[in-house]
Amino acid sequence: SGEITEDIAAAIRTGNAKEVSKYFSENVDLQILDNEDVNSKSQADLILKAFYAKHTPKSFTIAHNGISKNGAKYAIGNLDTANGKYRVTFFLKKEGEKLLIQQLRIEPQTD
Repeated sequence: SGEITEDIAAAIRTGNAKEVSKYFSENVDLQILDNEDVNSKSQADLILKAFYAKHTPKSFTIAHNGISKNGAKYAIGNLDTANGKYRVTFFLKKEGEKLLIQQLRIEPQTD
């Protein structure tokens, strides 16, 4: 469902960690810059909030989305912030009736 991806993209674009974390699974594999860990939903919210405090988003666009080999839906986007450009990747997992973010990565853009 493309609309969930769009909803998440809109949340990422606003720089509102609370809004993004509404889509988090109970445990999220979070990789933000050099920090990678599996975090509870509330921890992940705090870590994302800290990232946004330093990197105010200017724009976010989904560059690509699809289905991974193991059947997980994913999207890759470009986040342009006041403090650099980043590649954002998120993997979604169906839990009950909802698609939730199971993994979120924010990495510096290399190109």
